[in-house]
Amino acid sequence: MANRLLILRRSLHVLSAAKSRQILLSRRQVPFGPLQIIPPNRSFITVAGLIRSVLKIRYIVLGSAISGGIHLNNKYKEWKDGLPDMEWIKDFIPDPEKQKLITDNLNIAAKKLFAENGLFDSITKNANKTLEQFQEMLKERQKRSEGDVNSNANTESAIWPLSIIQDIKGSESSTDANSKREADYERIRKLQEDLIEIQHKYQKEIERLEKENKELRKSLMLKSDKAVSERLKKVNKTLIDLYSDVLDELNDFDSNYNTQDHLPRVIVVGDQSAGKTSVLEMIAQARLFPRGAGEMMTRSPVKVTLKEGPYHVARFKDTNREFDLSKESELADLRRDIEIRMKSKVKGNRSVSKDVIALTVEGPGIPRMVLVDLPGVISTVTTEMAAGTRDAIEEISKAYMNNPNAIILCVQDGSVDAERSIVTDLVSQVDPNGKRTIFVMTKMDLAEANMANPNRLKKILEGQLFPMKALGYFAVVTGRGSKDDNIQTIRNYEEDFFKNSRLCRQGILNTSQCTTQSLSLAVSDCFWQMVKSSVEQQADLYKARKFNLETEWKNTFSKYRELDRDELFEIGKNQILDQIIKLSHLTSDHWEKLLFKKLNENFTEYIFDNIYTPAAEKAGNDNFNIQVDIRLKNWIDNVLPSSTVEVGLQVLSEQFRNILDKQDENTNFKNCPENDHVLFQNLKNAVSEDVIRQHKWDPKAYDVLRLIQMNASEDRTISERERWKESVRYLQDIIKDRLHQTQKNLHEMVGPDWIEQWSSWKYRSRQQYINSNIKSELDRIAAQNNLKPNLDSEDILLVKKNLRIKKIEVAEEDVNAMWNQVYKNHFLKNLLSKAQSCEKLFAHHLYKLDSDISCDDVVFFYRIHHILQASSKALRQQITNIEAQRLNREVKDMLDDFNQDSEKKSQLLKGKRVNLAEELKRVRQIQDKLEEFIAALNKEK
Repeated sequence: MANRLLILRRSLHVLSAAKSRQILLSRRQVPFGPLQIIPPNRSFITVAGLIRSVLKIRYIVLGSAISGGIHLNNKYKEWKDGLPDMEWIKDFIPDPEKQKLITDNLNIAAKKLFAENGLFDSITKNANKTLEQFQEMLKERQKRSEGDVNSNANTESAIWPLSIIQDIKGSESSTDANSKREADYERIRKLQEDLIEIQHKYQKEIERLEKENKELRKSLMLKSDKAVSERLKKVNKTLIDLYSDVLDELNDFDSNYNTQDHLPRVIVVGDQSAGKTSVLEMIAQARLFPRGAGEMMTRSPVKVTLKEGPYHVARFKDTNREFDLSKESELADLRRDIEIRMKSKVKGNRSVSKDVIALTVEGPGIPRMVLVDLPGVISTVTTEMAAGTRDAIEEISKAYMNNPNAIILCVQDGSVDAERSIVTDLVSQVDPNGKRTIFVMTKMDLAEANMANPNRLKKILEGQLFPMKALGYFAVVTGRGSKDDNIQTIRNYEEDFFKNSRLCRQGILNTSQCTTQSLSLAVSDCFWQMVKSSVEQQADLYKARKFNLETEWKNTFSKYRELDRDELFEIGKNQILDQIIKLSHLTSDHWEKLLFKKLNENFTEYIFDNIYTPAAEKAGNDNFNIQVDIRLKNWIDNVLPSSTVEVGLQVLSEQFRNILDKQDENTNFKNCPENDHVLFQNLKNAVSEDVIRQHKWDPKAYDVLRLIQMNASEDRTISERERWKESVRYLQDIIKDRLHQTQKNLHEMVGPDWIEQWSSWKYRSRQQYINSNIKSELDRIAAQNNLKPNLDSEDILLVKKNLRIKKIEVAEEDVNAMWNQVYKNHFLKNLLSKAQSCEKLFAHHLYKLDSDISCDDVVFFYRIHHILQASSKALRQQITNIEAQRLNREVKDMLDDFNQDSEKKSQLLKGKRVNLAEELKRVRQIQDKLEEFIAALNKEK
């Protein structure tokens, strides 16, 4: 069956070539067009030219049939000798009776085709007469060259065979000369129609045989014998699968397609809305891609791997789902998925992306090759696009086309003016000699309807109009304008169009250049020729590159294993998870001390300045306890719980970071080089920052904390002397810290004293000199037991008056600022003296004895100390029981997210060693894929 299919296909090309040459010669000899009638006033020379053109058709048909038959026989023998041993397939061939039935049907079909219209009988009948006419013509030309013939009649006989001249003279003498000329032109028109009809029948027969072949191959691939099925699958599918794997590896390794990536692929380029996506769909035999009315739909390159299979299905590289292309609902899902993927590739303010979407399509009879659909080239950037969209599209297109082994499928819209084409200029720049370009003109139905000059289309399809050159020129129709038409409907429409097209009937189009099926076969042949001629060279280049990388590794990192980025990430991930476990090993005392210290640091200033000091200043009114109770309750109700949680998060974060930063001496990484430490430190910092930023304290803890703190604040009884002393020391420590800070502020305001001036050679500034005199005056006021938070106006005037005597002018603001620090200094000293006295008055508190000194201050700070201790304990329980475990889970989730983000890993794991190991691994993978593909390619040969 395959042999007959090949014979019929070759015969089709022979007839197409014959028809093209016949029409070309006919148009050269008949200036008014092949179907127009010559006016009756023309001379017999014009009639003779017409008859000669008619006769030449027989010469061409005869010569084409003879040479085509010889060439076909030779090609058949070469193809037969190159066939692999297929003895194993005999188990699946139908029985002899069915074979005989198929053979008889094919013979009958062939005889009917060859006997149609008596074409070959006519060739045989007129062969001898044609040869005699050629001999006469040669004899007459020889006589003319010798100068023996000078008359007009002799000149005519030198050009025309004698029998033709006689026929011409006879026809002129006849009264019905005009009717004969009309009959001649009618014969030419009829012959053109017969040739087109014969070719159409040939095409129908080929399609029928191909359909039978598809069904047979499908049945073979679905046989239950697993071993044979796998073997057949390997013959028909593995080669393109392997090649697609190589391209996937190269795309991941080098998405910019630099000079090292020179493996062939078919690049589909064209102006926006030129129909390039529709061409790809016709080759894939399915409506794969989403559509928009004049809107840019292809926003990133789509790599489509076409291969043969029993079912017409599609799948993405990164998923296992198969889309059944025979079901419209599945096709709709596929188009929607492609649209979602394209939008996800376009990040930020970009309109197009160079990230590739990999898609595999398989089915019976689909040609094996790899195509890449690129965004359409545009001339104008609309307001909905990013500013650099046009340049970005051209950059992507040139990056793919600059591959010297890429087959450029240049798609041009035939329904628009050729001068509007942008892509042809880009293609001519990249491939000026057209050694790897195939030109495709789409929308030929619209072109025919709108054409004013048919010869313009002819020039385009003969490569005479555009500056670009190409290996071949094809004309196709890829739709009727409806997005709901399926592929079979479009193919039928395309077939009917070219069958009835006046472009074909007038010789504008060569039928061998028409239909997407002819285009698909030509592209597939060109693709595999390019693959076979370039793949071994690329394998050698990658082998040399691998050798250079291995040499560099041995010279630089010979003591270390070749760990790529993924392997290093796993090491860093395990190290982080191992270290986080140490959070649960910290003791309760450790947590509570850290928490109490941090709570004390954060709250002491507020407690002392906003709760204790205002109440202590009014102690003379005997309402100290009432004042502190009001302020303390308000603080607990509104501020303290949330502030306590913030402190807990802060302590947890600090301990988490400390654990990650600490190097464990027992780990296997203590001998790692310094760059490894830096590498993992970047990963640890990123994890700690992201986790701490996202970690939220359990909201249920707020109410529990508020209740615990409120209960602790109600405890006013100190039943043990040690607790009393502890509270006194706590009060003294707070007062001393505040006193130290106040004295430091005073020192900065008044400058160095005379001892520092002499010992350290320091001097006061003018403002410090003024502040020093203000302080002296204020100290006298404070020494008179006139200590109050704010100075009276009389006191301020007195200070200014005394300083004016010293010729020092001061402002009221300076006096108040200095009094604020002087007052705090004397007030804190008095409190410290009072606290020291209260240390011995525990019995007065326990038995409520009267005393000249009130120790309510100690009780208040005992309550504060108790609140902070209770808060520390509650935070510790929350951390060890809940928050640490939640943090551990969040770290694992964060690391898993990082592991899925290759760009994030590249940012976190950097260094020469990592980059070299990563490159070496990828080059080895590519080399292995190339060698596997070459082995399969040689086996198929």
